[in-house]
Amino acid sequence: MTPRIEDRPQMSVEEFEELERRAPDTVRLEFIKGKVQVKGVPDGNHSEIYMWLLEQCMRLRPDLRLHPERGLKTESYRKGRARADAVLVPRRSLKGHGEWSEAEGVLMAVEITSYDSDTNQRDRIDKPDGYAAAGIPVYLLVDRDDCTVTVFTEPKDGRYRRQLNEPFGATLTLPDPVDISLDTEPLKEFAD
Repeated sequence: MTPRIEDRPQMSVEEFEELERRAPDTVRLEFIKGKVQVKGVPDGNHSEIYMWLLEQCMRLRPDLRLHPERGLKTESYRKGRARADAVLVPRRSLKGHGEWSEAEGVLMAVEITSYDSDTNQRDRIDKPDGYAAAGIPVYLLVDRDDCTVTVFTEPKDGRYRRQLNEPFGATLTLPDPVDISLDTEPLKEFAD
């Protein structure tokens, strides 16, 4: 069966990586489901949410590191390239990695929604599928549009089998291998 035109990638992974290397610093590119996507540059509230989560992880799991803006090989057969807002990994596990890391060893990928037209498709649909296909055990989505935090778990066959959605202000438990309980009350301050 011949693939439909919309299912064919716009370019090879190698071509994308070359394009991404040459992109200006003001642009962040991803290669998701065979298409080049431009990811919005974080605003101040986005950065504050990342810092809040970093502080929680450092306090509750000092054996782990929450790295910002990490490039990951995602999707089936690692044909995608996603730049996660953050990844949680064991200390020193990124040593020797290039710009695009294998997802093996990543305990959690984090996305914080941006206010752009692609955020629904990218952060709520494409990224969970890509992270699940790569075998990342936990995907945490901080959704500023509807003031919720969603935890996706149990990746199998390219999809997360479970998801828990809670409003900002709830206490949220991130299961093994993350094993952190978060009081999300402070996120209300950054909902604007």
